[in-house]
Amino acid sequence: MTTIKQAILGSAAVLMATGGAQAADLPVKAKAVEYVKVCSLYGAGFYYIPGTDTCIKIGGAIRIDTTINGGPYDAPFWQGGAGGNNLWTKNYYLTRERVNLTTDTRTATEYGTVRTYANFQLDFTQDRDSIAGGFTEVDLAFIQFAGFTFGKAVSQFDPQWALTKPYISSGFLAGSNNTTGLPQIAYMAEFGNGVSASISLENASPYRNAGLYNTANFIVAPGAGQFGNQLYGVSSYTFLGNSYGGNHIPDIVGNVRLDQKWGSLHFGAAMHAITPGFYGATEATGHADDSYGFAVTGAVEFKNLPTGASDSLKIETSYGKGATKYVFGGGTLDTQGGGRFAKFDGNTVGFGYLLDGVFGTNGQIQQAETWQVSAFYEHYWNTAWRTSLFGNYSHISYGDGGNALLATAFGPGLGGGRLGTSTAAAPTGTNAGSISGTTNNFDFAIAQIGTRTAWTPVKNLTLSAEFTYTRLDQNLGGIYTGNVSGKPAGQAYEIKDQNLYNGSVQILRSF
Repeated sequence: MTTIKQAILGSAAVLMATGGAQAADLPVKAKAVEYVKVCSLYGAGFYYIPGTDTCIKIGGAIRIDTTINGGPYDAPFWQGGAGGNNLWTKNYYLTRERVNLTTDTRTATEYGTVRTYANFQLDFTQDRDSIAGGFTEVDLAFIQFAGFTFGKAVSQFDPQWALTKPYISSGFLAGSNNTTGLPQIAYMAEFGNGVSASISLENASPYRNAGLYNTANFIVAPGAGQFGNQLYGVSSYTFLGNSYGGNHIPDIVGNVRLDQKWGSLHFGAAMHAITPGFYGATEATGHADDSYGFAVTGAVEFKNLPTGASDSLKIETSYGKGATKYVFGGGTLDTQGGGRFAKFDGNTVGFGYLLDGVFGTNGQIQQAETWQVSAFYEHYWNTAWRTSLFGNYSHISYGDGGNALLATAFGPGLGGGRLGTSTAAAPTGTNAGSISGTTNNFDFAIAQIGTRTAWTPVKNLTLSAEFTYTRLDQNLGGIYTGNVSGKPAGQAYEIKDQNLYNGSVQILRSF
């Protein structure tokens, strides 16, 4: 019996040892998979990045634009080969396709939310790119932490609703309008009850430098007239009239804001540094003293109007001296020093320059004075249909001193004046021209009015159509005589106010 018990116990021990060895060979249980979790702290669309406490939202849009009798940003034809409505060679319409991508990350910390945001575009435009070409632009890229903003963000000069104006694109002038953002270091303090204030240092180039005209040393490439080639697209044209020096100090910008359920109030101000180049070609010729311009703005937004719960009215006005692009900031301005508005129509022409100031030999900068007022009203007929009406009036004046310098630069002399070819080495050229019988008053204004109707048949899909009328209202008058691309040589044109009409249609899919 004892022998049998020993045998049984021995067998059991062997079985237990064998089972233990087999259990040791089994795979270890896998760690639970970390699934993406919804982050409800910052609104819809945010998710936790797996393994972190950071929330991220990825979005974007695809936008298809077609502009009739205008530029790719629904801007009226001001310059280039399409400046004259009677030119056979101009495009009657332009198309643009855009892919927009955004990322927004946020992390809660003991100092508040740390946020990063980036918005960039992939564009293809009919009149700019090759068959499969395109270009990339970075509109916004910034970091926010403890009240500070570092990077490319909407200027602190602009109102809260700068990115939600009810039109298709940025061809409308409408004040500052820097929807692409400006490089800056900013700080915002919140005081409660919707009151806040901000101050920032912003990089003025190329967004805020509207051009500086040195009438003593204006140079264009040989065989290329400023007026003729600037407006009519001769490829040899080189604009060297921008006499800005380097950026020595950033613009200083500040604002005070109030945000309430009924709407918002915004008051902003900016100091703009103007650093001139040399009077001549070298440092030995000297230069005018640095100058400082400024701009101020006020804006108000009314929500939930009696006309409809979703309706809104936005009004903005601004004034500047030596800070033109804070007032004339729409998409028609180029980034190489000022806007150059011009248009031929039959036997008439209208043109004007947007500059921060003018100076001549051994003289000081004569600052330009600007002001504007704009308004935007949007009405929702129902949840799918809405219509907006918007208008703007912008004015620039150069004063007696500035007008006298411009009159000398644009008048006859030097082989045809600054409207034609004018260089020391080549005082005449095929596009030489001049103005005569004028008032020598280069002040002008631009008035715009437009309307847009948008239809959203399903969520995040919008089809819209827009029409804009623009009037170039000038004080110059007189006759321009010279050569213009596509026109008979030496023809005379009466300098008059000009009317421009353009429209645009768009399909926008957001996600």
